[in-house]
Amino acid sequence: MGKKTKRHLRRVRYVLYKETLLDFREHLWTFLGAFTGIGLIGLLQSNFLSPTDNLFLIGSFGASSVLIYGIINSPLAQPRNLVGGHLICALVGVTIHKLIPGELWLAAALSVALSIVLMQITKTLHPPGGATALIANIGSEKIKAMGYLYVLSPVLTGVLILLMVALIFNNVTSHRKYPQHRIWHTTRRRRAH
Repeated sequence: MGKKTKRHLRRVRYVLYKETLLDFREHLWTFLGAFTGIGLIGLLQSNFLSPTDNLFLIGSFGASSVLIYGIINSPLAQPRNLVGGHLICALVGVTIHKLIPGELWLAAALSVALSIVLMQITKTLHPPGGATALIANIGSEKIKAMGYLYVLSPVLTGVLILLMVALIFNNVTSHRKYPQHRIWHTTRRRRAH
């Protein structure tokens, strides 16, 4: 093997190692953050709201937790992506459901596809957002009946809870830093070559 191939293999091994961390501290903070974030949303839903009130716990929050507590340096896990991605997708999902209520296959496909493109355009790509758009179309009748309130609660409320917990738990120790960039709410301009 040539030097170039060996160097490439060393890089691949390093990346694979970093992606499969066997660091107890990392796992502990990931667990504590995810448990607290999802736990707070679930606690709010089960103890402080009557069964007829809004649903706060939606499936896409579990996927967001993987990113914002487990892969905190990923561009997809940054606050701008978390909040913006979910809100855009919720708006798209509800709008498409209102425009095409009778054709589930079309509404579901259009919601997800439009959400992805809008997240790309706005630089807020957050994969769990696709599920948020889909839930607006395939969720329970209670969720569908919420209309645009779905965007505010559970989506915005839940995302803000997850974000607050991520800001606390991902910055408790010196070896974790979240968000990756302190000016996370802006898009960085690319430099011309």
